[in-house]
Amino acid sequence: MKTIGIVINTSWHIYNFRTGLIKELQKIGYNVVAIAPKDIYSEKLVETDIDYFEIDMNNMGTNPFEDTKLVYDYYKLFKKIKPDVLLLYTIKPNIYGSVAAKMLNIPVISSITGLGTVFLHDNVSSKIAKLLYKIALKIPKKVFFENPYDENVFLDQGFVEREKVVLIPGAGINTDEYIPVETIKFHEQNQPRFLFIARLVKDKGLIEYIEAIRLLRTQYSNIEFAILGPYYPANPTAITKKEMDEWVKEGIINYLGESDDVKSIISEYDCIVLPSYREGLSRVLLEAASMAKPIVTTNVPGCRDVVEDGVNGFLCEKKDAVDLADKMEQIIQLTNDERIQMGKRGREKIVKEFDEPLVDGKYIDAIQEALAVS
Repeated sequence: MKTIGIVINTSWHIYNFRTGLIKELQKIGYNVVAIAPKDIYSEKLVETDIDYFEIDMNNMGTNPFEDTKLVYDYYKLFKKIKPDVLLLYTIKPNIYGSVAAKMLNIPVISSITGLGTVFLHDNVSSKIAKLLYKIALKIPKKVFFENPYDENVFLDQGFVEREKVVLIPGAGINTDEYIPVETIKFHEQNQPRFLFIARLVKDKGLIEYIEAIRLLRTQYSNIEFAILGPYYPANPTAITKKEMDEWVKEGIINYLGESDDVKSIISEYDCIVLPSYREGLSRVLLEAASMAKPIVTTNVPGCRDVVEDGVNGFLCEKKDAVDLADKMEQIIQLTNDERIQMGKRGREKIVKEFDEPLVDGKYIDAIQEALAVS
């Protein structure tokens, strides 16, 4: 039995975004192991019959001694597990996992799940990361991208060879699981409920969301605006608990904390808002559209791929709270039936373009090709 290793920077990411792929690989006869730093989701992986191996990693650090040790730790772990193919996701696994795999002649398939802060900022750390990307991405057999913009950035800057590139629709979405919940009724006309879902960092457009709400509150005092998502203190643009508490005290938002059952919470709201500065391909938007929810999001890569402006939601300009408020107001001014029809068009788009089997099939093809030539 061939062993496939899934390597990511958090167990949370594997559990929430890759279990569908893992179960499909298991179904066709592969042994699958998950490799990630330990967090509260590591045990959940074990509970769902996935072999889990811990790797120690500082996700935000750029210490060269730490990173050299990470290559060595990956090397030791890969040598112990003996995977036949490695699927690598996120920046440090893609860079340092690739180097360790090369030393052991293990075929690698890399996935670029978003450009993140490396490409949003121009500093020394970003320059180093880009250089390392350029070196490490010579190693994989295939490099998967979740939107054409990110693909073109890597091609234009010479980070990856064109013949290695595969474009996929994100992690895909299980459209049989994320379905419209007919028992949840849309709220009264002109009183839709808005929900922001993301990690609590500024790069997700959280400050613009708050500013847009303040603008809307002057005219729409009874509409609910909510936030769902975890604090992420390791990120340099993180929102603090103190800031969140002040917004709640101000009475402009409801903070719902974080949840393992995001699907149930989405079902209770009428519009999902994500004014992110950039995404690989937003999982939240895929889930919301699959559940037939209208969306307001930014006209940026990874968001506009899911939303057609005026069809299944509205696109606003990045870092523009006034434009965001305008697009949210357009949702408010729709009738209930118009919102429902907008949501249905989103569901149709997801089923046609982003269904999970479409993504799984491309990974399986790449794995079989890597095994054939290894």
